[in-house]
Amino acid sequence: MGFVSLGCPKALVDSERILTRLRAEGYEVAATYEAADLVVVNTCGFIDSAVDESLEAIGEALAQNGKVIVTGCLGAQPQKILDRHPQVLKVTGPQRYEEVVASVHEHLPPKHEPFLDLVPAQGIRLTPRHYAYLKISEGCNHRCTFCIIPSMRGNLVSRPIGEVLREAEQLARAGVKEILVISQDTSAYGVDLKYAAQPWRDKERRARFYDLAEALGELGVWIRLHYVYPYPHVDEVIELMAAGRVLPYLDIPFQHASARILKLMKRPAAAEDTLARIAAWRRTAPDLTIRSTFIVGFPGETAQDFEQLLDWLRVAQLDRVGCFEYSPVQGAAANDLGQPEVPDELKQERRARFMELSAEISAARLAQKIGRQMQVLVDGLDGDIAIARSASDAPEIDGTVRIQRAGSLKVGALARVKITAAGAYDLEARLID
Repeated sequence: MGFVSLGCPKALVDSERILTRLRAEGYEVAATYEAADLVVVNTCGFIDSAVDESLEAIGEALAQNGKVIVTGCLGAQPQKILDRHPQVLKVTGPQRYEEVVASVHEHLPPKHEPFLDLVPAQGIRLTPRHYAYLKISEGCNHRCTFCIIPSMRGNLVSRPIGEVLREAEQLARAGVKEILVISQDTSAYGVDLKYAAQPWRDKERRARFYDLAEALGELGVWIRLHYVYPYPHVDEVIELMAAGRVLPYLDIPFQHASARILKLMKRPAAAEDTLARIAAWRRTAPDLTIRSTFIVGFPGETAQDFEQLLDWLRVAQLDRVGCFEYSPVQGAAANDLGQPEVPDELKQERRARFMELSAEISAARLAQKIGRQMQVLVDGLDGDIAIARSASDAPEIDGTVRIQRAGSLKVGALARVKITAAGAYDLEARLID
């Protein structure tokens, strides 16, 4: 069986769950289309470019193999897939694990009964062995006008806290050094469960953001929090970061700073409040790293709105930043706001200016780390250079720490280093004897 997984880390976790179930039933994963008897494509449908990528991947799988099952976010719009690729065997939506497995059974029946000992306790993972994503919920209760995730994945559905903590514990026992907590809205975790408590390690734990972070901090591995909205109760988690219980790292999608644009986006926070919150967080946890993403060229964005965004960024001094040009998504409420579209050339210009400023801020903040000692996690080796990450760096989206003369360091090892140089996004370091 072949498997193609597209999209965000949340989709990657969906792929892992499907593969874990199928691997338990004796299916093997093929590395090439030619070696597979059937291919599953887990798609993304968040923005138009992701839709195009998914449709191209389906077409490639059909051309190279011929037997294709499609699942994932784009599967919520089956006609869009079938119009382009009517020969696919089955289309299912996101989180439809049982439907995917049933379809695989139909078109490629298992050769023997399941033997659960074929699968490690932590399940099948598509990440390197030393880090893993932990998805704590599905869906989202927000109705941001640029986003169609709720229409594809529904409202917030949190996993019971006991289930989440047992999975995290299995990962730690299997040797995972870093757990990355993901969802559509991590800080809303447990709202739908009314914060129901369950026992774990002889103590009742509530299904609440703080309680979850506190419990994960007992595992003795790196805990990194993604997709956090700046609700007031996030302040409590900053204290855990200051105490070293979880990594001092927050991934918060601010998206913009103009009050007018935030209102049009239906975002749940005001720019002035977030600046005050950021300042307070850094007083509590001086080593805090803040990552965020922004959208420029949203319908109706004026030159004044964009300048407000730049001014906000100069004050906020965010460590890690990504920026996207607004792309209309079919079914998004932003299409019907009646606001004038921003020309593509102006979107590109604004994104370039935004990223130029963010690079200057990043370079200045990284330069302050020269001479400091820190712990890093090794992701790869390039000759005698180790490619690692610090507490400030999430895999694949943030910077790296290049360790010269890495010696006997192995992938997945934790090491103490001293920072010797800094660029716009990455650091250079040497091992501490």
